Amino acid sequence: MYFCGISGEAPQDPVISAKSGHVYERRLILKYITENGTEPLTGDKLEESDLLTIKASPKAAAPRPPTATSIPALLHTLQNEWDALVLETFGLRQQYNNTRQELSYALYAQDAANRVIARLVRERDAAREALSNVQATLTVTPAPANGGDVDMAEEGGEAAPQEGVLPKEIVDEIDKTQQALSTTRKKRKVPAGYTSAAGVKTFTAKHTIASLHSPSPAGINSIALSRFNLGQFVTGGNDKIVQLYDRGTDKVLATLKGHTKRVNQVAFREREGDPTLVLSAGADKTAKIWAHDEASGEYQPRATIRTHKSDVTGIVVHPTSTFVMLSSLDKTYSAHNLSDFAQVYHSAPSEDPFTALGVHPDGALLALGTPTSKIQICDVRSGEVAAYITPPEATTGPFTINTLSFSENGYHLLAPDSLSSVAIWDLRKMKAAHSIALGDSFKVSRVVYDWGAQYLGVAGNEGVRLYAHKTWEELIRFDDVADVTDIVFGEEGKEIWATGGREVRIWGVPE
Repeated sequence: MYFCGISGEAPQDPVISAKSGHVYERRLILKYITENGTEPLTGDKLEESDLLTIKASPKAAAPRPPTATSIPALLHTLQNEWDALVLETFGLRQQYNNTRQELSYALYAQDAANRVIARLVRERDAAREALSNVQATLTVTPAPANGGDVDMAEEGGEAAPQEGVLPKEIVDEIDKTQQALSTTRKKRKVPAGYTSAAGVKTFTAKHTIASLHSPSPAGINSIALSRFNLGQFVTGGNDKIVQLYDRGTDKVLATLKGHTKRVNQVAFREREGDPTLVLSAGADKTAKIWAHDEASGEYQPRATIRTHKSDVTGIVVHPTSTFVMLSSLDKTYSAHNLSDFAQVYHSAPSEDPFTALGVHPDGALLALGTPTSKIQICDVRSGEVAAYITPPEATTGPFTINTLSFSENGYHLLAPDSLSSVAIWDLRKMKAAHSIALGDSFKVSRVVYDWGAQYLGVAGNEGVRLYAHKTWEELIRFDDVADVTDIVFGEEGKEIWATGGREVRIWGVPE
């Protein structure tokens, strides 16, 4: 180890005096020679040419500085590094707080913008409704622009039909359809591949589609399956949205907006040669219709029906596939053409609001539920009440008929006969053929027949239960899902679909 004769430290560029043999740091000794011309330690005359370079090994480690050669010096160095780290952390924390504050301001600004947009949308919808009411009062029918959404006012112009009068051409079409369907219905047999009762008993969970519709307000109220595109279905929810979904790809195909309150019921109109229609009925007193556009593949709004003065509770496409029927809490029901979406019939006000709607498979009869436990059976052609179905007097207190379903063979009508039981009414005798008790805690939300009139399903707050028609045997129940709002049988009775919360659950025959 060498030490500089001037600084006393290990030199970085050592040189040795050829005269005295002393070692110096090159930069220090050269400066001393320039100023004095002598050697510092001996006082003898010394020139730069008398200095010889000492070549140290390149692999040798550099000597430690004096500040790192003692424990106090090391502690001092560590303290300095810790102080620098604390200062850096403090600076980062300040930057984080500033960024967080900026983000908070941005979120507040976005929320304010969303509120402004929502208010403007409400004001726009209110202005449109006011305009349509004024147009209806003045008997002015606005022409649709480029095939857009036709707004059907509460009162049309000269073409508006009178209450209780159905156009003759539609009556003739209903008669023709009834004759054709009733003839084939009596001869029709259950297909060979249709699911047996034993197969229904083996139903297991097959698929769950979660997180449909918005979480606020959450809830799916209705579901309808496509007959032409198996696996596709449409749902309506409390979030005012109608969604078209494809089970095969697990993707939303279309999100259809326009309702300003919850969607009560949805339906398909599928007919060869015509565009597929998606129909919905809402608590905003309107029914909406969207049509599939072959060119773009999207569903375009075609009509908004504002015939009724209160919630539209039911929407059913008539078996002719040419018009749709609506029921409402305003105590009336109506029919609307699906070609130009004009109103073709509007019933006279009844004594009770209508809470459920069903159309006989032959198309001649209409069943309407009420909040007073009664079911009103009407002749679609004349609008006259054909019969009233009322549960036995033993039933404690009135209740709301919120759902009903005709059997596909047309002989029976399935509907609640109390809050916790359902009855199968024989339409040939207008008597209850059987009543199924579901338990005092069970609250019925939906009933449905399958296509083959072999099975019936009941949904409610305690899940789904399936029964065999005629034997009334309970085939299977699904208690793992609560608060089921709607159910529907799949193709050939091989599946049962149910909605609850934001989910669509599917049970079926094991593969």
